[in-house]
Amino acid sequence: MSLLVEQPGILSLIQDYGRFGYHNLGLTTGGPLDVHAFKWANRLVHNQLRASAIEISIGGLNLKAQGDIYIAVTGANMPLTIDGRECDLWTSHRVHSGQCIALGYASEGCRSYLAVARGLLIEPSFGSTATVMRERIGGLHGTKLAQGDVLPCADTHNLERLTLPLNNRPVYPSHARLRMVPGYQYSAFTQLKKSLFFSSKYQLTDRSDRMGMRLQGPNIASSIRQMLSEGICQGAIQVPADGQPIVLLNDRQTIGGYPKLGSVMAIDCACLAQLRPGDWVRFKAVSIHESHNINSVAALAFTRQHPLPVK
Repeated sequence: MSLLVEQPGILSLIQDYGRFGYHNLGLTTGGPLDVHAFKWANRLVHNQLRASAIEISIGGLNLKAQGDIYIAVTGANMPLTIDGRECDLWTSHRVHSGQCIALGYASEGCRSYLAVARGLLIEPSFGSTATVMRERIGGLHGTKLAQGDVLPCADTHNLERLTLPLNNRPVYPSHARLRMVPGYQYSAFTQLKKSLFFSSKYQLTDRSDRMGMRLQGPNIASSIRQMLSEGICQGAIQVPADGQPIVLLNDRQTIGGYPKLGSVMAIDCACLAQLRPGDWVRFKAVSIHESHNINSVAALAFTRQHPLPVK
């Protein structure tokens, strides 16, 4: 059983939860940019939360089912049809063999996730199916989906259909407030630069991608002119010599030599990933203890949000 890619869309990638433990080999994490929507897509088709799914950026993906399956699409407001019939997002649907699954273009948000019951049956590379195009690793052949690709999956019958209630679904505005934990190079930035950074809007540029979101706004260059390369975490706010910050994301390089103000919380990186070029962000500093509390509350909220059976 499989899904045949008839149109790959703008950028469609196979992703599981990510590739961990290989930074010593220079392999980055990969995985879904919006982990919240990714987990819900899998949860709605009764999968393990780390199961392989498809991340669709902007839209335009068309698939043909070659077997009876169940799917769910979450994330950006991207119109979903099955054989021309409009279907709800954040809801699981039965798809019969020969039917076509089509995703339009997002009107709100940027990235959607399509999960198939029992997951896509892709052979992992270095412990993960996450596609990182820069490293040519993961997915079917280390790059984005192409017309004619065949995605193996399992034939599934009589699965309980689920939906996430409307009031529990996220909305995707054209701006975000990003909480960041200051890092140990925070003191290399003057108080004036830090005040400017936290009081200003920064706009996403069209040079943003899965490696990092490049921002444009007031110059906040630090006093550091040269430093040794060091490991980089997800969400690191790197500031090159031009003073324009870059928030590094899942496909970031594993080491870098630019000063960093701190790191955006992972939960807010997911919000950032749903923005488009021209949208804007502001930043707010939080302590490491505050970030732990925020993460704990978010994890508890996820477990307490229950999907409902589709009637």
